[in-house]
Amino acid sequence: MDTEVIAQMAAAGIALGIIEGIKPGPLLAMVIRESLSKGLKAGMWTAAAPIFTDGPMIIASLFLASWMATQPSVLFSISLLGALFLIKMGIECFSLEPPDPDADPDPSGSFKRGVMTNLLNPNVYMFWFLIGGPLMASAAEQEPLAPVLYAICFLITIILVKASIAWLFVGGGSWVSYDLYRIAMVICGWAMLGFAVSFAYQAYGLYPDVF
Repeated sequence: MDTEVIAQMAAAGIALGIIEGIKPGPLLAMVIRESLSKGLKAGMWTAAAPIFTDGPMIIASLFLASWMATQPSVLFSISLLGALFLIKMGIECFSLEPPDPDADPDPSGSFKRGVMTNLLNPNVYMFWFLIGGPLMASAAEQEPLAPVLYAICFLITIILVKASIAWLFVGGGSWVSYDLYRIAMVICGWAMLGFAVSFAYQAYGLYPDVF
């Protein structure tokens, strides 16, 4: 067992998990949106989405990285669908009302929206198929256990970081004022629309390779 390679991959998983966790993106915007509109529990469930999106992608990236690089139509479709989905969610941010602190809503809808957001984010696929997959494949040649620990450390870290952000955005359990809530949701809405534009631009760039 090569403990040095294992330690290096675990550290890489934690570092990349922190970076991806705090980096502005559609899932982070969705975590904030659900935290503000439905409460802390909903935000936590949304933050857990990478378990069901990045998890299977980690496995697939080990085998499909080279194939994905030659299939622009796949990324084109994901980019276009992601843009449409984020436009819908972004527009809704401008009309959402603050949650009732005494209510206990079903967080399953928030979890599904988090999963959908991540599945339709082309950057997630590009990360795993162009960065994460090759990184794990190269480490697996030296130590088979290393990529497993990398994936576990990455998933745990990114979920904890995004869950912490959800906690911070509802004041550690207290509720923001209505004015601050409206400002935060408007910013969140514009952020989602901005990501939708970036997804659409990626689809536009891939258009000549597909048609």
